[in-house]
Amino acid sequence: MRITVLGSGAWGSALGKILHDNGHDVTLWGINAPLLAELQQGRSERLLPGVKLPTGWKTELDFDRAVADRECLLLAVPSEAFRAIATRLKGHPANLVSATKGIEYRTGVTMSRILREQTTADKVAVLSGPSFAREVALGIPTTVVCASEQESTARLVQALFHRPEFRIYRSTDTLGVEFGGALKNVIAVGAGVGDGLGYGDNTKAGLVTRALAEIRRLGLACGAQPETFSGLSGLGDLMLTCFSRQSRNREFGERLGRGEDMAAIQASHPKLAEGYPTARSAYRLAREKNVPTPIIDEVYALLYEGKEPKLAVRDLISRAFKAED
Repeated sequence: MRITVLGSGAWGSALGKILHDNGHDVTLWGINAPLLAELQQGRSERLLPGVKLPTGWKTELDFDRAVADRECLLLAVPSEAFRAIATRLKGHPANLVSATKGIEYRTGVTMSRILREQTTADKVAVLSGPSFAREVALGIPTTVVCASEQESTARLVQALFHRPEFRIYRSTDTLGVEFGGALKNVIAVGAGVGDGLGYGDNTKAGLVTRALAEIRRLGLACGAQPETFSGLSGLGDLMLTCFSRQSRNREFGERLGRGEDMAAIQASHPKLAEGYPTARSAYRLAREKNVPTPIIDEVYALLYEGKEPKLAVRDLISRAFKAED
């Protein structure tokens, strides 16, 4: 199949490699000419160290040429740039697949909802789950989920990506898959703050467990299915992002917990952790839906109101008694 990956970062390149290895005609589109030149030569140590990339794929700076005559378009761009890219695809006949995890601040919608404004719902799918780009590119066994409201579209995406080392499950709950994938980044920032403060595994296990209930609550209020949050894009992705030393969101939180200045952290990371913008979106959405989200609220206060990490933890722990839900 003729496929273009929109977004030539680590995640887009790793997924492009999977598609190329499966025999598809793959083009990578991006706005960084030197980076695209590296990718065309089958290398990019700054994105995927130690990974041998294909040389048989194409790279393209021109957006219109990149998407022309494509049968499938995979969007792997930052959530804050997603709408601008998606809008340029209005009326495109290809299947549109989102590999971006986030919630739009202004509207509170997920990435698949933005894509549905450009094409019919049965052509839209999402890909999510516990997956670091470098491990995927190295061929380390990984399991993710693709979701579409149209079963045949989910099956198509499943077939495009499936490899012995990259197993794809499918779902029809696009909202659940997306909310799990987006909100876990916010929780991972909180988990990292605990690491930075020197707290232990007890603290993190409790945080993750209660966060899962919180994510499910907010997801259900937005129309997701409860069982999805026990799956790969929910519990699976949450565990990976909160516990792994590879997690950019967890590292971001850890540095905050150690007392580093927010501006300094942001300046040292050219690609901002997705948990930062998503915390703002999730906080606003929870207010709109009247859903209690105490962990998300404290992460928001840390990131946007300058709250002290130890005070945020104290306020979480000292909340009124309640039954476990």
